[in-house]
Amino acid sequence: MRGSYAGGEAIAMNATIGIDVGGTFTDFALRDGNGVERTHKTLTTHYDLSVGFMKGMRRLAEHSGMDLAEFLGRLGSIRYSTTIGTNALIERRGPKLGLITTAGFEDTIHIGRGRSWADGSSPEAIADIARIRKPPPLVAPEMVVGLRERIDYAGKVLSPLTREEIIEKLQVLVDRGAQGFAVCLLWSFVNPTHERMVKRVIEEEYPEDYLGSMPVMLSSDVSPKAGEYARMATTMVNAYIHGIMADDLNRLGSELADAGFTKPLTLVHNTGGTKKASRTRAVLTHNAGPVAGLYAARALGRVIGSPNVIFTDMGGTSFDIGLATAGEIHTYDFIPVLDRWRSNIPAVEVKSIGAGGGSIAWVNALMSNALEVGPQSAGSMPGPACYDQGGSEPTVTDADLVLGYYNPDNYLGGSLLLDADLSRQAVEDKIARPLRVDVHEAAHRIRRLVDARMGQEVFNEVGLKGHDPRTFTLLACGGAGAAHACGFAAYVGVSRVVVPDASSVFGAYGAALMETREVWERSRAIRIFQWAGQRYSTDCDAFNSVVRDLRDRAARDLRLEGYRDDQMTFTLDLDMRFGSQYTLTKIRAPKLEVASADDFRRLCDLFVQRYSELYSPESTFLAGGVNIECFSLTASVPRDVHLPPPQPLGDAEPRADARRGARPAYWSPAEGMRDTPVYDLAALLPGNRIAGPALIEGAQTTYVIEPGWRYEMDGFRNGVLTRA
Repeated sequence: MRGSYAGGEAIAMNATIGIDVGGTFTDFALRDGNGVERTHKTLTTHYDLSVGFMKGMRRLAEHSGMDLAEFLGRLGSIRYSTTIGTNALIERRGPKLGLITTAGFEDTIHIGRGRSWADGSSPEAIADIARIRKPPPLVAPEMVVGLRERIDYAGKVLSPLTREEIIEKLQVLVDRGAQGFAVCLLWSFVNPTHERMVKRVIEEEYPEDYLGSMPVMLSSDVSPKAGEYARMATTMVNAYIHGIMADDLNRLGSELADAGFTKPLTLVHNTGGTKKASRTRAVLTHNAGPVAGLYAARALGRVIGSPNVIFTDMGGTSFDIGLATAGEIHTYDFIPVLDRWRSNIPAVEVKSIGAGGGSIAWVNALMSNALEVGPQSAGSMPGPACYDQGGSEPTVTDADLVLGYYNPDNYLGGSLLLDADLSRQAVEDKIARPLRVDVHEAAHRIRRLVDARMGQEVFNEVGLKGHDPRTFTLLACGGAGAAHACGFAAYVGVSRVVVPDASSVFGAYGAALMETREVWERSRAIRIFQWAGQRYSTDCDAFNSVVRDLRDRAARDLRLEGYRDDQMTFTLDLDMRFGSQYTLTKIRAPKLEVASADDFRRLCDLFVQRYSELYSPESTFLAGGVNIECFSLTASVPRDVHLPPPQPLGDAEPRADARRGARPAYWSPAEGMRDTPVYDLAALLPGNRIAGPALIEGAQTTYVIEPGWRYEMDGFRNGVLTRA
């Protein structure tokens, strides 16, 4: 990616900008059809995310030599990966909700599951069994009512619902202060008639022209899948964050419109695509930034000839891990957790742990003064101690600064000055003194601990999914990825590490590349291999009717986005399992519809093959029967993504003006501080090679090339790290 922080070259009309809001920084990546690419980072303004958003937009306009109105007028799309909903959920800022369910099941959400207390909790919290608790309910017990109705598993109405009862129970919730409703009735994902009746009555009693108009979320719309608790929790969370997201996004949209942007805002989804904000379910924005980064990793892997890619992103707050295999993304989160609530949204799997530049190092007195790093983070305010914003806790960034890896006068291109004395004091007081070591060794231990933790998590994510890490290329992204790539790669066993040119804003870059997409799901149990007769099913209509209905709904939705039928593509994924088994395994169907028992045989073969890869061939048991439990239809409008062509490789030796001298850096307790050459990333050319130890300073990141490693810039200006 070229042009980071560069100005002068005008951007073409209909340029795309991706924006990723992180816990510490908000990232921006701009692309146009002429190959102009620019990036920027601002501190995340948690008190009002739009402040950091607009600050970054103004800065990019300046880089492009335009005022804000002219710049926004040239943009064809703003793709926003937002944490508004996640923050509202964590901070419990949602409205007072009313939950309407089937009579006799009013306590479902409060009873939860046997391990509801563990969902979304850190390993440290889970280990503290004496004090851990279930999450505080988003809906108070008195705000739950039950309706006397019943639909069975096949969708047959056993007990009809009456309008009079709906009005009666509705009035109870309104009198108690309900500001919105979540509706989750039994088996509504098979037959949504009763849920739709509830919504119709609410809208008739409290129409939009009344001040008391209230949003209504139906589980049959938000989460039409089996699993009563997860379906109810998903619907409840969506209703809880919907209003806050709508208000904040409407305000941001108005601010953009006043500044000159006349098109609708587009949101990034955790399903791996984007859609207009007005047509987005709130829960689908959760963890969207890391998913966007994974899609950028897949695109880059295809370009550099690495179909198997491990995506990692070490930002200020978290460390994200995702996989692309054979040039595609096949991993989906079986049970996504939204804060502390188990859901069943169709999310791409990207694992996150609390390990970033802002992760706080601390000494655990209860564990014989063991050193710990994270999961607590200093965030953007106050941030690491070196930010000089009031933070006093030592972080990974502070440790790196103490070790001499960062230039305090050239952090983020000089836009954020660091105070090395504050870092040294924090590490000295909170870590070195309790451990009775010098400050450099304390900082070195912090770094090695966080590297080991990240490396082990990466290895687990690859190995436990049935893959050999040695066949993968590791992509080290995020603002701190280049600084720690050599450290955590050693624990993974990969042959090479690639740090993309846009690594520090890779989530935003991925957002700019993504296509319009949404996933439509429905639970429907179909036995395609009968264990009793040991034969394959021939009931094609049961399968095809579900697919056709999903495809019709998806096509209608994309038409409302403004797309034609000939622009749409559809793919089908199936959640399958052996008979009576709990665990589901997702496969990609070779075609949308089936026509014979041979088609069902092919689906079973694909399922057994994937199951063997995950759990070993010895664990398969076809004779026990094979069931389809859920259909997932992905509807998308592909985009032509034109990445800049590679530049020719030049000399291995960097030019003289690329060298910035040297500064002391700490590489091991045996040799202490050692003068280390420093290079200017912007002055390096494709083909240049640098042997470690060395430091390479860029506008948005710093490469830390450890002893025994070698850096080489490829034709795309990516940094390729290999063991010397």
